[in-house]
Amino acid sequence: MADAMAESGITDEEGLMPIKPVESELLVVTGMSGAGRSTASDALEDHGWYVVENLPPQMLGTLADIVSHAPQSIPRLAVVVDVRSKGLFTDIRTALGALSASGVTFRVLFLDAKDDVLVRRFEQGRRPHPLQGGGRILDGIAAEREVLKELRDSADIILDTSTFNVHGLATAITELFSETGPVALRLNIMSFGFKYGLPVDANFVADARFIPNPHWVPQLRPHTGLDADVSDYVLDADGVRSFVDRYVQALEPVLDGYRRENKHYATIAVGCTGGKHRSVAVAVELSKRLAQYPRVTVTTTHRDLGRE
Repeated sequence: MADAMAESGITDEEGLMPIKPVESELLVVTGMSGAGRSTASDALEDHGWYVVENLPPQMLGTLADIVSHAPQSIPRLAVVVDVRSKGLFTDIRTALGALSASGVTFRVLFLDAKDDVLVRRFEQGRRPHPLQGGGRILDGIAAEREVLKELRDSADIILDTSTFNVHGLATAITELFSETGPVALRLNIMSFGFKYGLPVDANFVADARFIPNPHWVPQLRPHTGLDADVSDYVLDADGVRSFVDRYVQALEPVLDGYRRENKHYATIAVGCTGGKHRSVAVAVELSKRLAQYPRVTVTTTHRDLGRE
């Protein structure tokens, strides 16, 4: 053992125990124009990441090679890449493939947002979309989505920033990439109302409309799924607790798979008609169950609560 340690030249201060070599962490940040790349890069920088913005994809491999040879100097590198054109998309696909082949460990964070949100952000900033040409902002967004579709599908983390302001996005980045490292697996359990549309960032959708609706019980109608009387009514209905038990069990291999695939964020959405009673109560119960799993952090959001 001592010979092997001496051979490696890596020991602790006493010269007795091997020290684990420092490994650099590489994060590639990309996504839709207007989805918050600049805000994300600022937040990463605030938490000790060395951030390189607007790096040409062709230089990604060179930079990664430099960092891998000096991980103590730059242990956490974030590279913000703009790949709006088809040519640049081809370049980054080649660059990421080369990184994988060379054994460099990296992750891809893809920032996205709903079309109407992106339009509003461009209008508020009084600037055109880079790809709209002589058309509308929506035309530019559609063209960019087409170019980035394959990259989005293969990303390790997809973060929908539609509901975030600058501070909300910075908070989300902090939770994912704080100084203590990214959250092993962060679950957002979201209740919603089907009549307001499906959440675009949901990885799983559960339908709670099979449960008797408290809306039709006069004394329960004014309350929400956060109130004990409504929650008890929903969870004590025939088959509901069994549904929750089986749904959590069905998610167990998914959570294990996410860890194996280095996926750190997922949204599990639970819907009812209006997002006020049934979905809220079930989402809260799911959150309690899933929070008991090791290396899992759970947040609960109620997208449509208060809209009725």
